Amino acid sequence: MVIAFEAIMANKLKSILTALGIIFGVAAVISMLAIGKGAQQEILEQIKMVGVNNILINPIIETEESTEEEGEKQQNKFSPGLTLYDVNAIQEIIPSVKRISPEISFNSTVVLNGMNYPAKLVGVRNDYFDLYNLPLNHGSIFNDYQENHGIQVCIIGANIRAKFFSKVDPVGQYLKFDGVWLKIIGVLERTNVNLTGFEETGVNVYNDNIYIPVKTMLLRYQNRELLTKKLATEASTSLMSFGHGMMMRRTVSGGSDPSQSSSTNYHQLDRIVVQVEETDQINPSTEVLSRMMLRRHSNVKDFEITVPELLLKQQQRTKDIFNIVLGAIASISLVVGGIGIMNIMFASVMERIKEIGTRMAIGAKKKDIVVQFLSEAILISVTGGFIGVFLGVILSKLINEIADILTIVSPFSVIVAFGVSAAVGVIFGYSPAKRASERDPIESLRYE
Repeated sequence: MVIAFEAIMANKLKSILTALGIIFGVAAVISMLAIGKGAQQEILEQIKMVGVNNILINPIIETEESTEEEGEKQQNKFSPGLTLYDVNAIQEIIPSVKRISPEISFNSTVVLNGMNYPAKLVGVRNDYFDLYNLPLNHGSIFNDYQENHGIQVCIIGANIRAKFFSKVDPVGQYLKFDGVWLKIIGVLERTNVNLTGFEETGVNVYNDNIYIPVKTMLLRYQNRELLTKKLATEASTSLMSFGHGMMMRRTVSGGSDPSQSSSTNYHQLDRIVVQVEETDQINPSTEVLSRMMLRRHSNVKDFEITVPELLLKQQQRTKDIFNIVLGAIASISLVVGGIGIMNIMFASVMERIKEIGTRMAIGAKKKDIVVQFLSEAILISVTGGFIGVFLGVILSKLINEIADILTIVSPFSVIVAFGVSAAVGVIFGYSPAKRASERDPIESLRYE
């Protein structure tokens, strides 16, 4: 080992160039595995945010008028849309339901002490905070009286607190949202998880949200059930004069007929969140929910059911495949580095033929020659592995800071990368070492 170290130090530049392939290979493997680990962590956080075993029921809002043929088929059908009655029916009928909460939301502005701040108001039940794993920083959730009587109380997100109540305790204070004063009874903990673009899968970026009881939302802000009843009356009226109405639709301009509105949302609720007891109950519960909702909505498909956890797990599988490909590509550089070590060691054997002959002539055995050259290859690869680990950690940090991509360097990835670099030294260094040990000592001494 000492002779191998002396040989490496005597040829520093050649040894450094030999180790470059290992250095960059190990750094690439560690940084790619760190990106993969970070992506996996983000998916796990997103699954936690959308809630385990949650099922979402979202309204389908028609933006364009159906064709006349479809309109004729729907003349005898009317759906009330998603309502609180659906929530109560699901809770009473389906035994696998663990928690359930409606959701009504809209965006407006918080006003306090002359300051304005855009935020989202969300009407929910208490189960909502367990459904989405929303922990309170301090304060309390809604009590039964506040929920049942639509009291003007709210729970605020961390950004709302930082904007208006950075120096005082917000619990017990009041703020005005869209012209209505709300008393703050609780504050949610801050989340630093990057969830941009996941609203459609049920993830709520809740730092800017204000939560109120759903009945407070219906009483103080908006209740689209009133519009639904109006549409039902209009639908009944149109049935009595169907033939005349169809003829008028061909002559009256689109904007004058309420039934032709391209953006009317008649659903009382913006979403229903259902949580089942066990993961294996998700699929059967989804099927039961679909059939039940269709019956309640007069076979009008004005809702869609999604399972965000399954969508995120599918995305996780896609990312896992992508990370495996990245890791395989990065590993190729380790193989290339190993080939470089083998080539340099073969060249070193040819350059040091007389040295080999002299050592064997004074009593060195074949095993000693193998150990010498194999030790050189292992020292180069192990040293390159150490440097590569250090470079890989730095590269992962730079990717996190510059590209804003979450990277997590795990001990497992360091051990794997370093172990592979040592194995490369053994595998690709053995053949040149064996070649050196098999040379005839007399021919080696005569070599010019």
